[in-house]
Amino acid sequence: MQQLGNLSTEQINKRTRKIDLCNTIDILKRINDEDKKVSYAVRKEIHNIATVVDMITDRLKEGGRLFYVGAGTSGRLGVLDASECPPTFGTAHDMVQGIMAGGTEAMYKAFEGIEDNERLGRACILEKNVNGRDVVVGITASGRTPFVMSAIREAKKAGAITIGISNCTNSRIRKEADYAVTPLVGPEVIMGSTRMKSGTSQKLVLNMISTAVMIKLGKVYMNLMVDLKPTNEKLMNRAIRIIMHATGIEYGKAEEVLKTSKLNLKAAIIIIKTGVNLEFAERLLEQADGFVSKALEIFSQKQIMDRRNQKTL
Repeated sequence: MQQLGNLSTEQINKRTRKIDLCNTIDILKRINDEDKKVSYAVRKEIHNIATVVDMITDRLKEGGRLFYVGAGTSGRLGVLDASECPPTFGTAHDMVQGIMAGGTEAMYKAFEGIEDNERLGRACILEKNVNGRDVVVGITASGRTPFVMSAIREAKKAGAITIGISNCTNSRIRKEADYAVTPLVGPEVIMGSTRMKSGTSQKLVLNMISTAVMIKLGKVYMNLMVDLKPTNEKLMNRAIRIIMHATGIEYGKAEEVLKTSKLNLKAAIIIIKTGVNLEFAERLLEQADGFVSKALEIFSQKQIMDRRNQKTL
């Protein structure tokens, strides 16, 4: 109890002490005033987040996997971020995974006691066959959740890189994980309700990590998500509009090239910009490790060399 009472997330917020006496507008203003502080807290962790992003990128390039582990709000946020990677960035479903204390049922119904189960935390890591190529991110506002801590320890035994995301100074996970990201958001609007500022900061950090990693893996061209899989009508329309933005062509032509490119957005963009066929576009992408910008640069350099050779002849 004494340890819990020392956590910043468990302190009384002096700025909202009389929020129960406020009218609706003032309640919302005070919540909003506290929320404004979250992005600044995350900003202070940019260098730590950058280190984590580069390390995760290297591991995923080597065939490793990224796991988010959490309980309650933290667990749900991890599952949310992981589940969005395949449709957004075209990743394999096992590349980024969320591990939630209590499993799927706990996503919809709170099982508060499950977060104290260390055995289940270890079991989840063993079940996923976590190994030395993987990265395990523990998410816990307090930095002490037993389920998460045991998962982190088991992952370290398996040789995985471990990362702790928490919201308290001198937290256990900050000390035990290999890397730490610790946005200090201070006391919550309602004491201890870490689904609020702490949860918001975790969502921001996870978004930054996954998005930056995917950019560094070549899944973005300019600021367009060119590795999405158009598996339904909405995504098909989005894919066509991405091609339009990237190339400047009209809708019908973009749709036609996308279909002839076997729904490969990257190849479609290269075909439109260079005039090469699908096989050549795929070869350029392979040489460029999947980066559209690099593929176009390789093509441009090849054109220059070809013109020089023609002049020599």
